[in-house]
Amino acid sequence: MTMELRDYVRVLRRRWLMIVLLGAAATAAAGVLTAVQAPQYASTARLFVSTSQTDDSQLLQGGQFSAQRVKSYADLITSRELARRVIAETGSDLEPDQLAEKVSAEAVLDTVNLDLTVTDGDPHRAQAIAQSYAEQLTDLVRELETPGGQDEAPIKATIVDAASYSADPVAPRPRRNLALGLAAGLLLGFGAAVLREVLDTRVKSLDDVAALTDAPTLGTIVADPTTAKTPLLTQIASHAPRAESFRVLRTNLQFVDVDNRHKVFVVTSAVPEEGKTSTATNLAISLAQGGTRTLLVGGDLRRPTAAERLGLDGAVGLTDILIGRLSTADATQTHVESGLRFVASGPVPPNPAELLQSHAMEDFLAGVRADHEIVIIDAPPLLPVTDAALLAAKADGALVVLSHGRVTRDQVRLSIERLKQVDAHLTGLVLNRVPVKGRSYGYGYGYAPVTATGAPVVAGTDEA
Repeated sequence: MTMELRDYVRVLRRRWLMIVLLGAAATAAAGVLTAVQAPQYASTARLFVSTSQTDDSQLLQGGQFSAQRVKSYADLITSRELARRVIAETGSDLEPDQLAEKVSAEAVLDTVNLDLTVTDGDPHRAQAIAQSYAEQLTDLVRELETPGGQDEAPIKATIVDAASYSADPVAPRPRRNLALGLAAGLLLGFGAAVLREVLDTRVKSLDDVAALTDAPTLGTIVADPTTAKTPLLTQIASHAPRAESFRVLRTNLQFVDVDNRHKVFVVTSAVPEEGKTSTATNLAISLAQGGTRTLLVGGDLRRPTAAERLGLDGAVGLTDILIGRLSTADATQTHVESGLRFVASGPVPPNPAELLQSHAMEDFLAGVRADHEIVIIDAPPLLPVTDAALLAAKADGALVVLSHGRVTRDQVRLSIERLKQVDAHLTGLVLNRVPVKGRSYGYGYGYAPVTATGAPVVAGTDEA
């Protein structure tokens, strides 16, 4: 998955809370580590390395020789021999290797100066050890550089600056640690957010839908926390965002195949619990409210819920028609509040797929098509069973409902493939339960519904 700049911006907008929390956690961790860390003090001494040459040409050569020697002396600082001498002088109870870890040396660039630094939990002890190291190094240099049989070395190390003393600790450094912790936490949070975005294959935007298929997105149904209590459009205000969402979907659907005056559409989804029954029911109600002669058919013969949503009788319906027990007219009910005509699914049969692909089903669809302008069939999900694909093959097309943040891209691809396998037409997709942000509700125009007082109407999370 290749991410562009706008994708990173979208990650920041979606995952900002996670990034902030990780940044705060890292800062807090840095603060705790800083608080429990014992203070450390540093003492520095400086040595000057020189030769005993007096001739001008020899002085130049001697200076170059001294500069080379400084690097060797810097390496001697961490030697066990020098540590043993310092321990003997200071009376330290540390082992040579432990003491060597407290000292460091640096040859000053382009000079013959050598800086050595000792770090310890006590400033006085740090100064004493640094001074001892400086003195012992001068003695060790003299011993190493004095040729056999002579009393004077041609090169020597001289203490220029005695070991310093400072009561200000060099570690921990609270401001720096907290700043580093915050920076590291924010970077970690952003990295985790990007990784989560890359690994998260759920459909969460119209861009995600467009990347999966060339079929149009006919509508976006806004989320609404009142859906569980008021599932039908007839139970909510006409200016509510959810009602406006279905009016937009209704309008877009009426522009599909405009030359065909009698159309049959299957409403399905990739997986269960995406709101396909709510979408089918409310779309049919919206069509009926708009003056279109509409029939809603309960085509889910496995887990029928449309009749219960409408408050109508689900005991008789499509299965009775298909086995010849009832006529279509006898099985058709009317939803009084909207004028929607409805055929329930009827008793659950043992062989739903066989009934749906039977000649009786073809005859039923031909009859209801002739009597209605639009027939909406509430079908089962595509992936668990084949029923929806079989129905879609007999209809003018299928509307696939995708639940925002629930269905994955792979599930959508497989669903579309199921329709292609039976040569069914994918009319379009409906993105359901789209979260409302700000005052626009995803219609594409930025117009928010308003109340009679002119105040914007705000919706929440759809549970349909």
